[in-house]
Amino acid sequence: MLKKQWITIALAYVGVIVGAGLSSGQDLMQYFLSFGTKGLFGVFLLGLLNILFGKIMVTLGSYYQSNDHSEVLEQIANPMIHKLIDYTLIIASFGMGFVMLAGAGANLEQQFGIPSALGSLICGALIMIVSFLDFEKITKVLGVFTPLIIVLIVLVTIYTCTHEIPSIAHLDQLAKTTRPAIGNMYAAVVNYFALCAMTGVSMAFILGGSVLRISTAEKGGFYGGLLIGLIMLCTAFTLFAHMDISIHSNIPMLEIVRTIADPLGSIYALIIFALIFNTAFSLFFATAKRFSNGSDKKMRMWMILITSLGYLCSFGGFKQLINYMYPILGYMGMLLLGVLLFAWGKHKKEIYVEKHVRRQLIRIEAKDEKTKKDQQIFEQLVKVSNVEDEQIASGVKQYVEQLQEHTDDVQQLVHTSVQVDKAVVKEALIQQAEEQISTRDQSNLQQ
Repeated sequence: MLKKQWITIALAYVGVIVGAGLSSGQDLMQYFLSFGTKGLFGVFLLGLLNILFGKIMVTLGSYYQSNDHSEVLEQIANPMIHKLIDYTLIIASFGMGFVMLAGAGANLEQQFGIPSALGSLICGALIMIVSFLDFEKITKVLGVFTPLIIVLIVLVTIYTCTHEIPSIAHLDQLAKTTRPAIGNMYAAVVNYFALCAMTGVSMAFILGGSVLRISTAEKGGFYGGLLIGLIMLCTAFTLFAHMDISIHSNIPMLEIVRTIADPLGSIYALIIFALIFNTAFSLFFATAKRFSNGSDKKMRMWMILITSLGYLCSFGGFKQLINYMYPILGYMGMLLLGVLLFAWGKHKKEIYVEKHVRRQLIRIEAKDEKTKKDQQIFEQLVKVSNVEDEQIASGVKQYVEQLQEHTDDVQQLVHTSVQVDKAVVKEALIQQAEEQISTRDQSNLQQ
């Protein structure tokens, strides 16, 4: 149901971010736990950043109703920075995509003995197949395994807490024998989160663009970021408590689960594979959308080409690729974080106004009988919206039609769940009228 659409968005967003490195534990080992107990605080800070920027990215996607990251970037950055970030995202998405394929192969090889090249090939083939589904089904696919990984990680964390673990001093000393990806822990927090943003921003914009109501996007991004933060904290604690196992494994979380119960290891390996697929698909899909110009046929052709090239590049080795590529990509992503934060601060008021403009449009469209005044207000609000007139009008109509498919009393649902700040809407209409008068007066003076 559309009222719960934020849950689908949140789970899909988690599925995009929680890929090979995070679900396997390898990212957290190299970036944070190599600093010992101090690294656990770094993971907490990382969770806070996920909550803040998860909300920002999905909300901006909804505000601009974007189909790819370029449509948002051209609105929030000057042309030079827009091009720089655009090209960086394309390179980073492809780079992290083939790291995911390498992770898929390493995961299946460690648990099932399947050659890593074959495991990566299976993942790549699934990516190509799923790209032929419509976007609504793709969103559901991305979120379907997220609850399973959350449940499994929570269960493993509970098991760890209820069993004896070595002394903190011993674990801290052992953890520090691992070579850190970044020399400073606080720099590692920013660098790794910038990497996460590079992984998720393109798909976050697309997920947000699929949602008309900005409040739904805000909720989905916030709770998606919160879930990611909790998953990171639980995973980091479990890895630290089993440091004697973690430091010697390509997929440390899988090895820990196997020591608890070997059959559970097979289940966890399959879930990791699914999450790796989610992230790899999202990265390649967002890149393909960037070059497709809205054509599904072109998008699928690009998906086949990009995935094939990604498979060839995946032979570099999972652990080695993370160690060398991720810090570089993280530094590249820091500019993106700055642009996103600046855009959020600059356009926060406009986003709030747009949220209530769309709510009022939905309320009017949902009426059984519209008066002439209703129609006039609707047309005025369409012009006030930051989205193109035809696109926002069509989007509102489709939203209400979907509501009608799911409930018998649309008006009651709209009036209870779509609360409108009428003062904000009135102010927006007055401002738009003043701008029209000012434009007309300037035109008369020129004549």
